[in-house]
Amino acid sequence: MQNDITALSSEFDAALAAANSATALDELRVRYFGRKGGLIPALFSRLKEVPKEQKKDVGDALNKLRDRIESELKEKTERIAAEEAGRKEARETLDVTLPARKPRLGHLHPVTLVRQEVEQLFREMTYTIDPGPEIETDWYNFEALNFTPDHPARDTQDTFFVDVVEKGGHLPGAPLLLRTHTSNVQIRSMEKWKPPVKVLSCGRVYRRDEITMRRSPMFHQAEGFVVDRGIHIGHLRATLEFMIRRLFGPDSKMRMRPSFFPFTEPSAEVDMSCIFCRGAGCGTCSQTGWMEILGCGMIHPQVLRNCGIDPEEWSGFAFGMGLDRVAMLKYDIPNIRTIFENDLRVLEQF
Repeated sequence: MQNDITALSSEFDAALAAANSATALDELRVRYFGRKGGLIPALFSRLKEVPKEQKKDVGDALNKLRDRIESELKEKTERIAAEEAGRKEARETLDVTLPARKPRLGHLHPVTLVRQEVEQLFREMTYTIDPGPEIETDWYNFEALNFTPDHPARDTQDTFFVDVVEKGGHLPGAPLLLRTHTSNVQIRSMEKWKPPVKVLSCGRVYRRDEITMRRSPMFHQAEGFVVDRGIHIGHLRATLEFMIRRLFGPDSKMRMRPSFFPFTEPSAEVDMSCIFCRGAGCGTCSQTGWMEILGCGMIHPQVLRNCGIDPEEWSGFAFGMGLDRVAMLKYDIPNIRTIFENDLRVLEQF
């Protein structure tokens, strides 16, 4: 019996050292003092088997073992409870001396960056910034801009029409549409303000295009125009050269090629020297050294008349360019789909 008491004491010491949580200590308490199968009660029940002359010594040894185990279990339980309470208090305590965590900042979209840059440089030239409405009437989007009734752009295959009709206005009963260009702001501004007027409009436009590397059914455009006395094509060229050099660098060159737009006469396409090869010729510019960047021209006299402006007294120029294309060129983005996928791995680069 004395050997069993000694062995149980050694076993307890090892088990107590390994128990490092309240749960483990509780299991240890049940193992030694549980009503069913507890090791200490089991030893006490065997006292009746001990010879009479040994009972006193064995009983004293058992009582000392029981008292020691109870005392050491209680002491370690209280210590672990205090440690856990301290850790909980440390977690819940706010240390105002710690440095603040930096918030995760967002990133401006590359098209937004280009738009802000374009708007800023035209503010410096005293232009008014007016984004204009995206849902438009046929008058402002087509009719007043000199588009003929049979022009392909007015076809449902090219334009998104809205299932709502214009009430009142210039063409009552005509369906509303998602603007196909920001040129609608040109008409609205000339109706709203008397010349001289200088306006830049940047915003979303919509066309029925399939999504490809260079096309999207929704994209961004910038439209600028000036109406004043004595405006000629030299003013247009100087404005565009200033803009291109600010956007792409002071060494950028520009050329104008004859073209046709219903709302300008004469009209021109504008090319800039390739930003990748600086005019030497490469695969991106098809070895020409030039890249198409925008369309422009002198405002058509009929467009001025449609807005109640006398073309004999006033003249003006207008230009329009795709902001997405500018962003692709500035930031070397080969696929327009990359701009609209909103992949954080892309946006975090800006």
